[in-house]
Amino acid sequence: MTYLKNCWYAAMWSEKLKAGDLTALTLLDEPLVFFRDAAGRAVAMDDMCPHRLAPLRLGKLLPDGRIQCGYHGLEFEASGECVKNPHGSGKIPKNCRVKTYALVDKHTLLWIWMGQGEPDESLIPDFSYLDADSPYDVGRRDTITMETNYRYIVDNLMDLSHASFLHDGVLGNAETIWAEIQVTQAGHSVTVQRDMYNVAPPLVRDLLFKRDGAPVNMWQKITWHPPGAVLNDVGTYAPDTERTAFSGQLGCHILTPSTADTTLYHTAAARQGPIAAIANEGDEAFKLRIAELRRFAFEEQDDPMLKAQQENIRRHPGVKPALLEVDAGPVRCQRILDGLIAAENKVSEPVAEAL
Repeated sequence: MTYLKNCWYAAMWSEKLKAGDLTALTLLDEPLVFFRDAAGRAVAMDDMCPHRLAPLRLGKLLPDGRIQCGYHGLEFEASGECVKNPHGSGKIPKNCRVKTYALVDKHTLLWIWMGQGEPDESLIPDFSYLDADSPYDVGRRDTITMETNYRYIVDNLMDLSHASFLHDGVLGNAETIWAEIQVTQAGHSVTVQRDMYNVAPPLVRDLLFKRDGAPVNMWQKITWHPPGAVLNDVGTYAPDTERTAFSGQLGCHILTPSTADTTLYHTAAARQGPIAAIANEGDEAFKLRIAELRRFAFEEQDDPMLKAQQENIRRHPGVKPALLEVDAGPVRCQRILDGLIAAENKVSEPVAEAL
């Protein structure tokens, strides 16, 4: 599979990379190993010793921040340079080094650049609401391994009309099927806004608002940044009131392809809006309940559907999907991504209508 390379992907939540640990991940079909050096800086390199190509994840991290191959004991600095060969004369061959990758700790995530171009930190999407010093109270930072290609998940997120059916009662219901939809584009980013009026609130919206089941107005504003970073801005407010008196969430859905068939789905949400829920639970318990409902929707409802969809698509490679009005946002995202990949690889490729 061809991936966009000259861009930033979220490898993991920064808090998950503990000092002294070796963490192995496969990103973009490349096996990598992550660790922190003696100064605490995060490091990413190929999970492969240049001697016999043994996986470095089966070695160990030394107190001085070097990584030692578990097969023959060669030691490598965070730069990837081999600095010790314990065998024979100790001579180190010129090609005995490990490829490393630019890694940036931003918005409480570790972002990796796996391309050939010069890493440009300004291309990291703005998820500053996740920052430790932001005014938002962020819930659980979660990562789910989805058994489907990341591009199908982009389609799923950029068309939230599916929530009325796949997430019926949790994130949507029969009254939220119809919505005013607006699709806009700014540079390479796409936003789809859905507005729904005087509808029965789904469970999560009711929990975040007044918990009385009364009709509400709702919006969903979801923005995609290539290749797979999505910010979902949702809000709920009472009919016949100003939209400023609302309660909602900012949710991140940051997708990093592991392989053509699996995706690391990084997600977290924070409350927003001046209206607080009428809570019968402590704040931590409430945040945990919301996080569990979100995880249930993604892991138990989205993932099985998207996995089955992917299987059907691969069984029928010549079948083009019928497109509906709700597909305008996903199609635009896929066309942008196709164009960026083609430009990066300097080849002329047909633009896909949809996945």
